[in-house]
Amino acid sequence: MVSVPNTRFRHAVGLSPPTGSYHVRMVIDVTDVPDRERFEARDSDADGALAGLMTYQLTGKVIAVTHVEITPEYADRGVEETLTRAVMNDARQRARVVVPIYPPLADWLGKHPEYNSIVAGATKKLK
Repeated sequence: MVSVPNTRFRHAVGLSPPTGSYHVRMVIDVTDVPDRERFEARDSDADGALAGLMTYQLTGKVIAVTHVEITPEYADRGVEETLTRAVMNDARQRARVVVPIYPPLADWLGKHPEYNSIVAGATKKLK
């Protein structure tokens, strides 16, 4: 396994304190597992439980994202956002071009123009 640089994220889960409800934190670690062609998001506060994954195919500097899956108990807890941002930041750092084959990722990227410089079809041409 290869750890993705700068991909340890803390984010709040649950309702905010002003509502009088709870405020829970979890730490998600995102790791590239190249031999399985996927990034894994793991909850380090839950003994490394798998929270989600993003599969890909890598050809040279082109990374085609094919699927994202979030474990049911982590749905709607911000894991998909954390995983997606970690993978996009990793692609930027490694000078990769992202091809969003997975339709929800393409939709997400359409709302996040800060990643246009690494997305094929946005401003990049495949070589």
